[in-house]
Amino acid sequence: MKTRILFVCHGNICRSPMAEFVMKQKVAERGLSAQFEIASAATSREEIGNPVYPPARRMLAAHGISCDGKTARQMTRADYAHYDYIIIMDQNNRRNIQRIVGQDVDGKISLLMDYTDHPRDVADPWYTGDFQATWDDVQEGCEGLLAAIGC
Repeated sequence: MKTRILFVCHGNICRSPMAEFVMKQKVAERGLSAQFEIASAATSREEIGNPVYPPARRMLAAHGISCDGKTARQMTRADYAHYDYIIIMDQNNRRNIQRIVGQDVDGKISLLMDYTDHPRDVADPWYTGDFQATWDDVQEGCEGLLAAIGC
């Protein structure tokens, strides 16, 4: 059975796709791709259909990671049922997800940075322009999440 992970942020063009493709790379490097289903989504409709934001795409590409073909989509109630882990980038995402799916009755929703030694929101490059800080947070959070899963 696959471990299913959905990364979620506001627009699904910066942080959550970065986490999606970083995590895909990490599981591939471990030879575990077949054991995972990894995706990302937005809590809003603002960016639906848009590609990954160019600076985020460039940051991924600088590390040899392609996100070609990824377009933003909004999370659905069906996603909550389907995925084992709903990994959010900030507390606003949690509030917005609750508007979509109701309460987190299965305890699936957690902050990516909860899997690190310093729980907090992932740096949002949309406002700061600091894609390196986001990259660093995503790297650390994904490693911590994999360790928590047992990989």
